[in-house]
Amino acid sequence: MANYKKPRLKDAAFKRFLSVVLVTLLGVSLLIVSLRSSTTPASSGLDEDLSGSVDIQIFSEKLNLPKQNEFSIQLEKQNRLPPRNIDLYPKLAKDHITIVLYVHNRPQYLQVVVKSLSKVVGISETLLIVSHDGYFEEMNKIVEGIKFCQVKQIFAPYSPHVFTDSFPGVSLNDCKEKDDAVKKHCIGNPDQYGNHRSPKIVSLKHHWWWMMNTVWDGLKETRRHDVHILFIEEDHFIYPNAYRNLQLLVSLKPNKCPDCYAANLAPCDVNSRGEGWDSLVAERMGNVGYAFNRTVWRKIHRKAKEFCFFDDYNWDITMWATVYPSFGRPVYTLRGPRTSAVHFGKCGLHQGQGQSNACIDNGLVNIQADDIDKVANIRSEWDVRVYHNQPGYKAGFKGWGGWGDDRDRQLCLNFAQMYHSYNTSSAVMS
Repeated sequence: MANYKKPRLKDAAFKRFLSVVLVTLLGVSLLIVSLRSSTTPASSGLDEDLSGSVDIQIFSEKLNLPKQNEFSIQLEKQNRLPPRNIDLYPKLAKDHITIVLYVHNRPQYLQVVVKSLSKVVGISETLLIVSHDGYFEEMNKIVEGIKFCQVKQIFAPYSPHVFTDSFPGVSLNDCKEKDDAVKKHCIGNPDQYGNHRSPKIVSLKHHWWWMMNTVWDGLKETRRHDVHILFIEEDHFIYPNAYRNLQLLVSLKPNKCPDCYAANLAPCDVNSRGEGWDSLVAERMGNVGYAFNRTVWRKIHRKAKEFCFFDDYNWDITMWATVYPSFGRPVYTLRGPRTSAVHFGKCGLHQGQGQSNACIDNGLVNIQADDIDKVANIRSEWDVRVYHNQPGYKAGFKGWGGWGDDRDRQLCLNFAQMYHSYNTSSAVMS
């Protein structure tokens, strides 16, 4: 028995030893996985929601983005949240056109726009993305009250409004107005007219460019969309037929106007309500209710340097004076003969609210939608009339200034790179 038991004892000891080794290896493996999870920003659902934001965190130093404060970080986390109202509208229409509404801080205007959107035919079929230039509680509450469609809010985490004592906001040693940087020992580069940056002014261009890059290349909901996306602003009154008309314009554009880059809800002349013709209209691209696809966005994105170095704080004038002309041929847009959107604001974006001298006109709007504006009024059998040599900003215009600081230009270029740094081989940058 003794000779029989000894091997059994050795075998049992070996098994116990093997068990200890296996448990130890398993523990080490779990520890490694735990450490990786805790030290990698792209953990669990975050990279599923918005891999672009993960890229920003990993490469913030490489991109030389401003050091984020707690508020900025919190806003970036908010941007990863899924759309609201999915319980009310669980499925988007297969052919839906996403609508992006970019806002600043004019709550009385936003209320008008939201009310007009609530009456748009087909609005419940699509996703509304509201892009905020920073964070303003009253603006946020208005958007949170939207119940007529899926809605997602995004907040510009590098808005000057988010940084109270550092760039992109106001820094302690910033030059002001026409300061001489050498004599005042201050920081900044003046624009072509000798004026130094104003954070409230440059935020307009920064927000638009950040929003475009984020919507097309950052958000899970849109970063793989090749189709058209509609962009509107907080002082654009939208007619009930706007969405259906836009769907028709997008479907007709390839055959009716293959050279058109976009579709517009309104004439480029903001004072016009349309010609009332029985024909479609091709003209220079406007800034009220404009929609284009990823192919056009890639053309725009490739002109990041032209956009970021042009000395004008207005995004639209920058596009008209330098980006569009660089395409090599006229940039036409297709629209209907009657407007489906109206610009109604009197207060400039840079004036804002919350100040003793804030611009307020009470948001009173007297825009009547006739019966013809409540249903789609574009016909597929119509021909296209083309406007040639229209007046407006063109190549050669040197800009209104306000955009001369090297820091603003570099931040602008960083926005163009922020969703492409993690895997540049997959980015369309050329």
